[in-house]
Amino acid sequence: TRPTMQFVPVKSVEQQSVLMLHSSRDLLVKQKTMLINALRGHLSEIGIIAPKGVVGAKSLGGLVHENQDAWPDEMRTVAHAFLDQLRMIQTQIEKLDDKILQWHRNSESSMRLATVPGIGPVVASAIAASVPDPKLFRSGRHFAAWLGLTPRVHGSGGKDTLGRITKAGNGYIRRLLVVGVTSLLRIDRKKTPTHLWGQMLREKKPGRVVAVALANKTARIAWALMSRGETYNGTAAALSAVC
Repeated sequence: TRPTMQFVPVKSVEQQSVLMLHSSRDLLVKQKTMLINALRGHLSEIGIIAPKGVVGAKSLGGLVHENQDAWPDEMRTVAHAFLDQLRMIQTQIEKLDDKILQWHRNSESSMRLATVPGIGPVVASAIAASVPDPKLFRSGRHFAAWLGLTPRVHGSGGKDTLGRITKAGNGYIRRLLVVGVTSLLRIDRKKTPTHLWGQMLREKKPGRVVAVALANKTARIAWALMSRGETYNGTAAALSAVC
């Protein structure tokens, strides 16, 4: 009676359990970031400025131990409480990473997805567990739209204008893809077709726009591999997924 209705694919218990690993890992990463920011803020109030980024996070423990002798007991208690929490959360994240990697290695679909530049075991396992049947999507663009990576279309006076991405759908996978391709643009030295395409686009567009465009392209390639049961083979796969 409703021919246009689209039904949600039923996930297996195994897929649901893997997605539970991902959601728990994502929560722990957010808690870790909150603790790092809070500790950095407390240290800055007493004139100790920790560097930003991963390097700054790793230096927090050293900064506390170097300066704690001059602190009141209350301040040392707070600092070590944060450090203890960070160590515990990092241990739990590593355990979840091991479980995700174990499932990834036993999943044929996830292993195929990991052959795409910019997609690692975490991203590949998240996509494989979230998409039981890739043929439910009509095309790679339809899959990218499900991830919220396609631009909004604004129409006025018979003219359509493309705006920012919709950010609809699965925000977790979308964020993982953007982070993955951003790392690819920064550290990839193999000059893969995907990397070269991104570098060419960076000459015209801001870095964030390029990362989102590359994530869109990567999502389409991922759909093509899942729907055809193939592995990534460079330019041919990329072009066939986008067209």
